[in-house]
Amino acid sequence: MAKDAVTAAQEAKPLPKLSASEFRQYNAMANHMEHFHNNFRQTWKILHGACEAQKRPKNMSIRAFLSLGQNFCHHLTAHHTIEEQHIFPVLAKKMPAFRKELELLSQHRQIHVGLDKLEKYLEECWSGERELRLSEMKEVLDGFGEVLWQHLDDEVRQLGAENMRKYWTVEEMRRMPM
Repeated sequence: MAKDAVTAAQEAKPLPKLSASEFRQYNAMANHMEHFHNNFRQTWKILHGACEAQKRPKNMSIRAFLSLGQNFCHHLTAHHTIEEQHIFPVLAKKMPAFRKELELLSQHRQIHVGLDKLEKYLEECWSGERELRLSEMKEVLDGFGEVLWQHLDDEVRQLGAENMRKYWTVEEMRRMPM
């Protein structure tokens, strides 16, 4: 049977109910990823919320705000680099969504176009080359916000127990690199 036919067959056949232990094992990667993604969501909300309100959060200096944005850029870049080098190649062996030419990696590329612009903007503000204007920063954030939030949700959904069990055994899940 061709690889796509095997994948279609795996997705079509009804699967037995998981025990609580099996569910935890199959859902472990989703839980782990959700933890990281929630940190990105929280930081995004602070940054974007300040831009929408046109004022920094109470008791946050310009330097602290810029640093928060720079850390967001660096941490998200590191997160995606780890995924692309260590996690996605393993998952791509059986899961189409993690293959290079498909959605999740395409989302990474789209996110990084915006992330690079944000990082450059923040660096220019930090160095004094440019004055921080929250309306300008909001434009940069809005340029990739939708794809970022969609990606954070899509990735966790792909790693959820009901999807993972279509492709992997419990034993294989125990050996996952995450």
